[in-house]
Formats: sequence, C-alpha cells, structure tokens
Amino acid sequence: MKVLTLKQPWASLVANGYKVYEFRTWKTKYRGEILIHAGCGVDKEWLEKVKDYGIDFPKKKILCKVVLEDCIEIDQEFNDMIKTLDGNVYSHKDRTGYAWKLGRVTELNIDKEIIGLFFICYYLFFYHYAYIKTRKYNSLLIFCYFKYYLIHSF
Repeated sequence: MKVLTLKQPWASLVANGYKVYEFRTWKTKYRGEILIHAGCGVDKEWLEKVKDYGIDFPKKKILCKVVLEDCIEIDQEFNDMIKTLDGNVYSHKDRTGYAWKLGRVTELNIDKEIIGLFFICYYLFFYHYAYIKTRKYNSLLIFCYFKYYLIHSF
C-alpha cells in the first residue's frame, strides 16, 4: 500500500472529496489504492480560506484511502479547467507538471498518531498482517511480505 503525506488543509480536502487533483512535478505509472496521511505541516493561509467548510483538520493521522485513477500532464487546457473549480481549493494560477486524479475516497477511522516513515511502516505492517492472517499464511510469509513492503513501497 502506498502512502501520500499531505499538509493540512489539503489532506482533509482530499479525504472529504473537495479536492480530486493532487499536483506533483513528477509523473507516475502507478494506478491503485493510496493512503492519505495528514502530516505535521499546516498551510495557515489556505486553512483560513477553507475553515468554514465544516470539516476537521487533524495532523499526524492516516485519514482515508483513495484510488489514484490517472496522472495527467498539465497543459493550458487543463489549467483553464482547474480555474473554473473552487478557488478556495485550487488556486487560480497556471501550473506545470502533473495532476494526479484521486477518486473513490474511503474514510478510515484510525485514532493512532502516525509521525514519519517509521510509524507509517509500522501501521502498514499491521494493516497487511491482518489481511494476510485472514488468508491463513504462516508467520514467515508475513515477515517476508513486510520486508518486501519496506523495500519497495517507499
């Protein structure tokens, strides 16, 4: 399972369906599930713009699972389309790079604080441990599976 750490308010905007495009300077061929992690950082200027949306902005937590549906190279047509969307969620500036289209948001109720890569790995271990345990695999395979995720997921 891949994890994307976002500052607030962006993480909560994704988790609540307000933000469907996440912008990056690099493209990815990956399509599939991603966990959205709200990091420690907060963009206070943007938080002020969306504070009336009636949503919480927790930090250091995995908020939801989304599906990365597409990776779109940003051109002028895409910039024009983004400018028609909510100005509190997407600034009306010209962008370059790639837009990752996120969909199928699934809220996760995880109360544990997760700080940094080590704790994300720890969470993923138990997330996948529960999945593998239901499939009746032995503990050696669980260890190998976790080791594989540590090496290949980040």
